[in-house]
Amino acid sequence: MAAMPPLRVLRAILKELRSRNQAGDYRRSAAYKYITEQFRKNQVTSEKLCRAHVELIHQASTYLCLLQSVRHHLALHQEYHSKGEQSPQKIAQQVGFTLPQQPGGKGWER
Repeated sequence: MAAMPPLRVLRAILKELRSRNQAGDYRRSAAYKYITEQFRKNQVTSEKLCRAHVELIHQASTYLCLLQSVRHHLALHQEYHSKGEQSPQKIAQQVGFTLPQQPGGKGWER
C-alpha cells in the first residue's frame, strides 16, 4: 500500500469502523477512542521530529488494509458460500461462464 497522508488514513479507518458498527454511535467504541488518541498523541509539530509518527502511519495503514480485506472477504464469502449446493449451470452463471450445449440443443439438464 502506498504511503498516504495521515489524515486520509485516519478518515479511512474511521469509515471502516463506521460501516462495521450498525448498533449505534461508533464514536463510543473502544477502537475509535484508541485510534483517535494515538493519532493525537503522535502529531508532529514544528518543534519535534518523531520517528514514532512514521511508525504510527505505517501501522495505521496496515490496520486499514486489514479492515478493508476483512470486509471484502466477508462480502465474497456471503456471495459465494452462503447459498448451499447449486446446479452446475447456476455456478457457471455466477462466475460468468456458460456451459456448452450438446448437439441437438440438449444442455446440462438433470
